[in-house]
Amino acid sequence: MFRRNLPHYQSDFRTYFVTFATASRWILPPIARDLTMRHIVFDHGAVCIFMRRLSCRTMCYSLSLVLKGLKGSSARSINKALHRNGSVWQHESFDHELRRDEDCRLKSEYICANPVRKGLVSNRDDYRWIWREWIEGAT
Repeated sequence: MFRRNLPHYQSDFRTYFVTFATASRWILPPIARDLTMRHIVFDHGAVCIFMRRLSCRTMCYSLSLVLKGLKGSSARSINKALHRNGSVWQHESFDHELRRDEDCRLKSEYICANPVRKGLVSNRDDYRWIWREWIEGAT
């Protein structure tokens, strides 16, 4: 377990959905979103935009360590690209361990519909900052 404001429990070889937000709810410009997607999908082969899986067959990775690496590397890239300094991400994140009876793909599709529910696009496939291995393919 690690703790900030919320307790974060982690079980080995389980699937997690993790949500984290920008510092001060900053709306990322498109280039920053592209950079974040690149770090999530390509830097972390076992992690997708919704943290599909944090483990390989023989080893588990600490959720806090994965998030630290992801947030740190993407923040450096974003700040460099935008010629800025300062925090990009909030320190806190929200994580949810899928229960054994929850379907990972159904949960993912529900989350992928968030841009439609928010009114950003009319079809979730039109939102370019979503990556689903079963549609876009493995890295």
